[in-house]
Amino acid sequence: MRVLLFPLTALCLLLSSFSSLLYAADDWYRPPVSVTWQWQLDGVVNEDYDVDLYDIDLFDSSLELIQRLQASGKKVICYFSAGSYEEWRPDAEDFTDKDLGKTLSGWDNERWLDIRSEHVREVLSRRLDLAAEKGCDGVEPDNVDSYRTNTGFYFHRNDQLEFNRFLAAQAHKRGLAIGLKNDSDQVLALVDDFDFAINEQCFEYSECRSFEAFISNGKPVLNAEYREIYVDDESQKNAMCKQSLALKFSTLVLPEALDDKFRVSCLP
Repeated sequence: MRVLLFPLTALCLLLSSFSSLLYAADDWYRPPVSVTWQWQLDGVVNEDYDVDLYDIDLFDSSLELIQRLQASGKKVICYFSAGSYEEWRPDAEDFTDKDLGKTLSGWDNERWLDIRSEHVREVLSRRLDLAAEKGCDGVEPDNVDSYRTNTGFYFHRNDQLEFNRFLAAQAHKRGLAIGLKNDSDQVLALVDDFDFAINEQCFEYSECRSFEAFISNGKPVLNAEYREIYVDDESQKNAMCKQSLALKFSTLVLPEALDDKFRVSCLP
């Protein structure tokens, strides 16, 4: 009996520890519908907005900044590009030549990444490690809809779905929330894998209805509009915001550079 007792006790302890780990791994931040937010990726971050969360650059934001924002009661989402190579990033040399495709239109120092590459995924996993090490509450991986673009590679819709689910699973494994950036055509397929959506210009491009699945699943849609008319014309802004509030979206009007030169919120 003694010989069997020890293994049984050890097994029970192991199962208990495993259950605790599963619980902890499932305990990541889940922002609510109509969450208030600020999005700034360029310049010295303005920390003074009274909002629920900040979305800031993973590499450019110091641990001290992240901790200050969190100490003031804000959650922090950390931005990085998952689908493109940016030559100025500190880990840019980790990518190989065969990982890199065509240059992004309008962004001469960025090139598309081969999202099927295991090596690319290893680099991105280290970025998620960095987000966890810095204490980010969640992440915003950008450029995750490149299957619709001439990247120089031959991957398709299912490759993009698999890649995006890989990112979501790896973020959750590290206790990080994750947002689906744009990718309006795959919302229905991915809404269960992601915790929120981040969209650009859905009102300008008449794509907002594509993201309603997030709201109906109790997950927020963080939308940014860049049209200057929403700043210059109060009636145009009010009409757009009325639609946004009806959809329960968290819409901001921001400069396209995301440098905090101005900010208009549709939420109170």
